[in-house]
Amino acid sequence: MKSGSNLERVLTSGKFAVTGELGPPKNSDPEVVRKKARLLKGCVDAVNITDCQTAIVRMSSIGAGIIARSEGLEPVIQMTCRDRNRIGMQSDLLAASAHGLKNLLCLTGDHQKFGNHPGAKGVFDMDSIQMLGMVRDMRDGKKFQCGEEIKGSAPRFFIGAAANPFAYPFEYRAVRLGKKIANGADFVQTQIIYNVDKFARFMEMVRDLGLDKKAYILAGITPPKSVGMAMYMKNNVPGMDVTDEVIGRLKGAKNKQQEGINIAVDIINRVREIKGVAGIHVMAIEWEEAVEQIVEKAGLLPRPAFAGTQPEAAPAPAAETLTVRSDPGTAVTEAKAEAERILAAARSEAEAIRRETSAARGAEVSVQPTVTVAVATDDAGEHEMNETERRMALESVKQGLDALKKAYGLNDDQFAALQKFIDAEAILKKEPPGEAAAQTIPAAAAPSAPKVGEQARFETKVKAEAEAKAKAEAEAERKAREEAAAKAKAEAEKKAREEAAAKA
Repeated sequence: MKSGSNLERVLTSGKFAVTGELGPPKNSDPEVVRKKARLLKGCVDAVNITDCQTAIVRMSSIGAGIIARSEGLEPVIQMTCRDRNRIGMQSDLLAASAHGLKNLLCLTGDHQKFGNHPGAKGVFDMDSIQMLGMVRDMRDGKKFQCGEEIKGSAPRFFIGAAANPFAYPFEYRAVRLGKKIANGADFVQTQIIYNVDKFARFMEMVRDLGLDKKAYILAGITPPKSVGMAMYMKNNVPGMDVTDEVIGRLKGAKNKQQEGINIAVDIINRVREIKGVAGIHVMAIEWEEAVEQIVEKAGLLPRPAFAGTQPEAAPAPAAETLTVRSDPGTAVTEAKAEAERILAAARSEAEAIRRETSAARGAEVSVQPTVTVAVATDDAGEHEMNETERRMALESVKQGLDALKKAYGLNDDQFAALQKFIDAEAILKKEPPGEAAAQTIPAAAAPSAPKVGEQARFETKVKAEAEAKAKAEAEAERKAREEAAAKAKAEAEKKAREEAAAKA
């Protein structure tokens, strides 16, 4: 097994695979992803998490994939070449693998001019075919694209690619698919299929090249929701082949959405009969609730399950239990003891900071010219702490005291009484005195006086450059005046000749 993913196990077992598609939201609400994941769980073997589809900013595919996985749904992470260079791609792949994501679909990506940031700069450091080779080498060769060895765990993905059987020129679509498979594609998801006869001819070319034996091909299925949607895809989406039969069925249907589902089921039943088709990829973006009905009507439920491959849903967080002590006197005593331990730790930390600061400043003094002054040592632990460190220590004490107040169920009066035992807060709040203790101050190095000879040569050079510039500007102005005068004379002579000719 290349990745051990559920999708890989379904396909290698010979079962007819079903994948879905989930579009992340244009916000940071994880509940949107969770809701869609719950609709798709149990209906598909894995689900594509789109990567800013149509070049519109959305939650990242890796982030949304982690959320979907926490709901028990196996993700297929999409990655485009539009938004990352090869460094960013490889970095994100390492992170995705570290989070347990096992499937990847490599795409070139929609051009940014079609999205909501048309002025953005597209990266396109490589195309999808080159990306496939890079990911394969990271997995199988344990090396980065630059050739450097990956020391330790290498990312292990079941690698996918996309194919459009209907794009021009049709005769070369299988050849292009062959390049993707040769560069590492383990499975292929196709563009939406409405013209099944033309797709069958494409699959015939695929079989002639032996590609169906080298990769698993999943046919793209989308239920058309309306006549308008079908007409738009037919007339405006490049590489789409929507037949008149599909449009006619939608026009004649009373319930057009239900008819769209029926059309999808009919197409599934037909492509299942085509040799070399290993599964379907159902794309019902923002209509996820239709997927279960489509898969069920096509006779593809329940989905096969393999032990240890389905991600487990994250357990619900346990409710926090707060124990309140009944004896306030005991609580105050215990809280006081805990506070004193916190204070002792704070004092130790402050003393360590003081020593480090003193050592650093002593080292600086030893190598710089100095002005001789006295060095104060008393209370240096307060005065030599810099402001950031002082505030951090104060914040640590405050957090500790707040935790004590909550843990021991102290009311405000009891907590106020406890604070009387605490002297560290006052010490830490104390500002350094207005007249700081004298210390060793590095003397600023006196600026070196310029050499007389160098200064004279510099002034001579500047003067010469200024004179040359002024001379060049004067010469340019003279030539411009001469050219203007000559042009005016020529135009006057031409006009005189034309007037003379007219009188004659």
